Amino acid sequence: MKKIVASYRVIFPTPAALVTSFDADGRPNVATAGEVYMLSLRPLVVAVGFRAATYTNRLINATGEFTVNLPRKEILSAVDYCGCVSGRQLDKFRATGLTPLPAKYVKPPIIKECPVNVECRVQDVIHLPYSDRDVFVGETMAIHVDEEIMGEDGLPDLRKFTAIAFASNKYYEVTNYLEDMRFSIKKDTQSRP
Repeated sequence: MKKIVASYRVIFPTPAALVTSFDADGRPNVATAGEVYMLSLRPLVVAVGFRAATYTNRLINATGEFTVNLPRKEILSAVDYCGCVSGRQLDKFRATGLTPLPAKYVKPPIIKECPVNVECRVQDVIHLPYSDRDVFVGETMAIHVDEEIMGEDGLPDLRKFTAIAFASNKYYEVTNYLEDMRFSIKKDTQSRP
């Protein structure tokens, strides 16, 4: 198979997430992010990336707080819309019908329609000199998960909600369960005499 040299988002898919922030008057903003990262499990550190020119970048830089909200496919239209317009001009919560709920530790709200919400306080901002993007590294203050999506193992089960992935400027649903982590080791151990 022939490979070609391409120039686009090289690591994909990534989660399509809704990131909330707030302005000096306490007015909430919501933006779609395709750059959402788990940087560390212990301690739990999450990062998001936004272009320096965006309203969301300015708000997170000013306040040092944000939330990451993982949407289900049923609100895909709102997810797309929040990535296409700026909160400078309009209230995206009102425009989309999304419901802001108070977070426990940070001022930006969590989003009711998203089954997973992560409250973050900025610990570091990485200004990428070779890019137009800043990466906001956030300490996780709290995680909120809708009870109905929890699996028997105490973790969110993607079979119980359809998460949205982003790749090649398209949205995809994440639905097919393949195997539990460490399955190859378990099978290898079980097959030994």
